[in-house]
Amino acid sequence: MAELDAFSASGLWGITVPKAYGGAGVSYVTVAEVIKLISAADPSLGQIPQNHLGIVDILQQTASEAQKRHYFEKVLAGYRFGNAFSEAKSRNAGTFDTQIRFHGDTAQVDGEKFYCTGALFAHIVPTVGNNEHGQAFIALLERDAPGLSVIDNWDGFGQRTTASGGVTLDGVTVPLSAVIPAHEAFDRPTAHGPISQIIQAAVDTGIAVGALEQAKLHARQARPWIDSQQDHGWQDPFTIAGIGDLQWRVHGTEAILARAGRAIDLALAEPNEDTVANASLIVAQAKVLSAETALLASSRLFELAGTRSVTGKHNLDRFWRNARTHTLHDPARWKYHLIGNFVLNGVKPARHAWN
Repeated sequence: MAELDAFSASGLWGITVPKAYGGAGVSYVTVAEVIKLISAADPSLGQIPQNHLGIVDILQQTASEAQKRHYFEKVLAGYRFGNAFSEAKSRNAGTFDTQIRFHGDTAQVDGEKFYCTGALFAHIVPTVGNNEHGQAFIALLERDAPGLSVIDNWDGFGQRTTASGGVTLDGVTVPLSAVIPAHEAFDRPTAHGPISQIIQAAVDTGIAVGALEQAKLHARQARPWIDSQQDHGWQDPFTIAGIGDLQWRVHGTEAILARAGRAIDLALAEPNEDTVANASLIVAQAKVLSAETALLASSRLFELAGTRSVTGKHNLDRFWRNARTHTLHDPARWKYHLIGNFVLNGVKPARHAWN
């Protein structure tokens, strides 16, 4: 928790607040670089702000001016948004059984959520619910709101400190001033989907960067193989080649991540069907490559560092555990389809939070 407080106190959680509201309004090239650097050290810390940054964008896309001023001021003061979006029991990731019902100047939210990354540490827990017409709204709930319970039951073998547990909502009531029409971000072309996805790609890229750094460190300390006829691990020709292979793959992943950030920046500046589709396409490529590279680097680390690297004191298995867990977000196998369907058939990606 101390590390998270230091992270959010740094001001980095407010860098996407538009300049018109007192923020830095940085590019998404910069946002991705920040998340990558944090994730190279601790990808749990890199993942926790993902939904926070997504909420900052969806406020910009769908909130009223009064809501923007109110919530952006809170972000700049250090408030953290968590999330209560996904549900473990719904038909798929894009469907919600949670209901939001409007009564005069208030709304009531009822439901059950899971994978609520950051909710345990949040000041405000944005929660998605559908109205009677199936339209998605986000209610920005205070962390201590009556009827809202955060359950610390995340027990995954990776990304352990994201606190991605559950949230229950039992008649939680909020004023309409705390509700935004989230569906509007997808009713028209916006960069919200690519923004959500690039942060995931940045986390995986960071894992790859961190694993490569540890591979270089431990490979130099490893013994050379008997047939190499060398005196040191760093002289082993196959170790040298293995590090070289990882280096260019990680460098290529960083390059496509930066390109994805530039595509998002264009889609924000000139939102239309083509720029948004292109942003989704390039971000999908970054997602595919970052997932592959994170898994490869976190596994190859042990091959190059040798048997001693699996001892518990090094805790190097954290890279693979984190990579294997986090890359399950928004499966890469569907990104291949998105890319191929666009370049082969000209079919633009569907607009939702996972594209």
